[in-house]
Amino acid sequence: MKKAEATRLTILEKAFELIYVKGYQTTSIDDIIATTRVTKGAFYYHFKNKDEMGLAIINELLKPTLVGSFIGPLQSAADPSTAIYELMHNLLMENEFLKVEYGCPAANLTHEMTSWNADFNQALNELTGQWTESMTQLIERGKLNGTIRKDVNARQVVMFVMAGYWGIRNFGKLERNKEAYLPYLEELKNYLETLR
Repeated sequence: MKKAEATRLTILEKAFELIYVKGYQTTSIDDIIATTRVTKGAFYYHFKNKDEMGLAIINELLKPTLVGSFIGPLQSAADPSTAIYELMHNLLMENEFLKVEYGCPAANLTHEMTSWNADFNQALNELTGQWTESMTQLIERGKLNGTIRKDVNARQVVMFVMAGYWGIRNFGKLERNKEAYLPYLEELKNYLETLR
């Protein structure tokens, strides 16, 4: 990796860490520069402004993470109910990247940015769309292989599961404790069993 590419990646990674903890709007370019120890000139060499950097975080850091952590486990699974439960359990209880006190970075950016920034709205919509589509396809495969009832509406299930995930992340942020996730996981398991 060339020095310029390494500097750009460092800016993105450190800026993401700050934004994840403090929020996008309360993280300034000066905060990012102080944390990354790059000059203002170096920052502006790589990004025209903070929003361009924010979009790069979504496209270059969050999307690959989503594919690896959120989508990958669903692509070859045969039993949707088990796969979805295990994915949610892993994301909530075992994943070390996602901190209980800070919630889900994609959900945080969605709440903070999409109502007034069309570019963020589009990037985050694409991001969540990938996850929605992969979970929908998994459920449809389950209907074909007999592990999910034929009358199940895959899209409705996915929206319900994802809404629960984003919502319970907020409870975790409030309580700052993974114990907040346990009732959701227990009820999610019960719900997914009804799809068989």
